[in-house]
Amino acid sequence: MSYKRPLLGEILLERTALTEAQLQEALSAQEAKKARIGEILVQMKVLVLDDILSALAEQLGVPYIAQLAPNGDLSREVVEKIPIKFAKRFHVFPLNDDLDNLQIVQADPLDVESADAIRGLLGARGIALRIARPADIFDYINHVYDQYQVASAEGLEEHEEELSIDDDDPEAEIDIIDSDDEAPIIRLINRVLMRAIRQRASDVHIEPFERKVTIRFRIDGVLYDVSTQPKRAQSHITSRVKIMASLNIAEKRLPQDGRIRIKLAGKDIDIRVSTIPTTFGERVVMRLLDKSGGLLDLEQIGLRGTMLRHFERIIHRAHGIILVTGPTGSGKTTTLYNAMREIDRERRNVVT
Repeated sequence: MSYKRPLLGEILLERTALTEAQLQEALSAQEAKKARIGEILVQMKVLVLDDILSALAEQLGVPYIAQLAPNGDLSREVVEKIPIKFAKRFHVFPLNDDLDNLQIVQADPLDVESADAIRGLLGARGIALRIARPADIFDYINHVYDQYQVASAEGLEEHEEELSIDDDDPEAEIDIIDSDDEAPIIRLINRVLMRAIRQRASDVHIEPFERKVTIRFRIDGVLYDVSTQPKRAQSHITSRVKIMASLNIAEKRLPQDGRIRIKLAGKDIDIRVSTIPTTFGERVVMRLLDKSGGLLDLEQIGLRGTMLRHFERIIHRAHGIILVTGPTGSGKTTTLYNAMREIDRERRNVVT
């Protein structure tokens, strides 16, 4: 007796609160929209994506991973072979490096071409599919590549001999993990920024001296030397940062201020850039702020009791102005970002 695979609609009727009337409405819409039934049910807000994916996993007989987390089973060699842009576009990635039983997670298990592409890239002899949410796979990919890139960023000095090569003018706002630009200066700056963010540095200092250029991180208020570059690299490093910050690369006699907006592993990073001329060339300071993570609530940044209640009350008013003042590094921007997070941005028009 042959096995008949249950229809997705049948599983959803049994496993979820979906009604027969809702299913028929979705099926009618499916004919007009030429879309998958799961997509239509989510668009109708009848079901959520978890319902669809878990039902699809049951239908196909593959595991559904509700909580996707890195397990440390991937080697550097495997990560190097998979283009990050391909992985993010198709939401597909290996979970281990066992080529006899390669576990592949993907958001769309019906996309056999993407899974086959991963198999081909790695030379796997057998694969086992897993299903997870697209957003979870995206975060998983970012985490894996973040770990891999940071590991390779530790040896910044090994690129000194390449630093005489000129760099091009790339896009100013990119995910620097996604960047596949091979220009040595671009790679150097990207790796410096990745390392600074990884180590939670508040500032990156690029300081010229008579015979060298020193890169320093400010961590918890203390400056640490992290890299020394040859003097011949100075103009290239400074020009690269100026290009990213939309500053005038020809102006070297006056101070300049600018801003860089980049992404690292999907996180928005805001960088304020200041340049100032010195005896041995322009000194560059970059102040880093991770806008998408690491924010504390108002109580955690020091507001307590009556002060906290008063501040929460005034930030929800429909009019007025709040002045946040203090010296450099005192937490003005952190306070404002946390105040913004307390505001219901779905119901209010917020401009920054």
